[in-house]
Amino acid sequence: MTAGGDPPGVLPGFHPALKDELTFPLAWGTSPVRDFEAWRRTARATVEAHLLVDRQDDTPYAPESTAREDGDGYTRELVTLSLTRYGRVRGALLTPRGPGPFPAVLFLHDHGSRFDIGKEKAVRPWYDDTRLAAAEEWADRHFDGRFPGDELARRGYVVFCADALGWGDREPLAYERQQALASNLFHLGSSLAGLLAREDQRAAGFLAGLDRVDARRVAAVGFSMGGYRAWQAAALSDDVAAAVSVCWMTGLKGLLVPGSNTLRGQSAFHMLHPGLARHLDLPDVASIAAPKPMLFLGGGRDPLFTAEGVRTAHTRLRAVWHSLGAAGRLRTETWPEAGHAFPGRMQEAAFAWLDSVTGIRS
Repeated sequence: MTAGGDPPGVLPGFHPALKDELTFPLAWGTSPVRDFEAWRRTARATVEAHLLVDRQDDTPYAPESTAREDGDGYTRELVTLSLTRYGRVRGALLTPRGPGPFPAVLFLHDHGSRFDIGKEKAVRPWYDDTRLAAAEEWADRHFDGRFPGDELARRGYVVFCADALGWGDREPLAYERQQALASNLFHLGSSLAGLLAREDQRAAGFLAGLDRVDARRVAAVGFSMGGYRAWQAAALSDDVAAAVSVCWMTGLKGLLVPGSNTLRGQSAFHMLHPGLARHLDLPDVASIAAPKPMLFLGGGRDPLFTAEGVRTAHTRLRAVWHSLGAAGRLRTETWPEAGHAFPGRMQEAAFAWLDSVTGIRS
């Protein structure tokens, strides 16, 4: 029991009243701004202000790459670069064989409460046998033994996946230290979620700027927390032309329920922008990306999201794209038998959709 007598993860007595006050007045269709482009500018500026991390456009990437090595139909290399002025980040970069320029995917890794691997959750680590064993275990658990980044490279995409702060090469966290890290950043006038959002925004710009990449065809793809990051990157970055989000979309009120991970703190801080809920709900933020092609996939047996929360979010998303005459550019699907995973059959469906919107098979 907590000091106030409530079980862990249950909102104290006054919190339901605060929850009821969340009306999301800046949402498209609710906001008094009726021109969508004007609304997008206003909504994006509101999100940007709540990141608590300023833009990093004047920070040189200064990439340093290892020698390219052969993969299965593509080459692979490690790239270290500055996504912000606060430190260097290491990522895996896969490039299909051929003349290019190629369409590209910014693959955004998940959380999963496992921190020893980050980029290795999506890209097979050819450079470290210890991480390979951990990564293969992760792939078996969530991806039917596949590495989605490598699958996309085989299909003809340049793929970039970097470690988020606290994963892989970036001082791996322990679960109970997440809250301390978030608190430290708040005390410094910054934000863990905001830093993550800025890094993803910058990673998209790095990828789009590569000579080997067709800058008009850059997509963000992610599973779980990476799915959240994918639609957020599409909303905040003009370098992202499309997105695939797997197992992370809901209305905020659907998360604020007893037993939810969100009420526990810890992992929630990677996706918490303080004060933003006074203006926009989660699907409202994703709607800033409209009318870009977007695919949202969820599992009917996913224990992390209530069915009602997912339905509410999908309905709101569809209303936005429909209002712009772009209903065909949005797909929202719940796979009834799927849990919190991105199995092979779902991957094939997602990647086929991505092929269709990037024109890779045309």
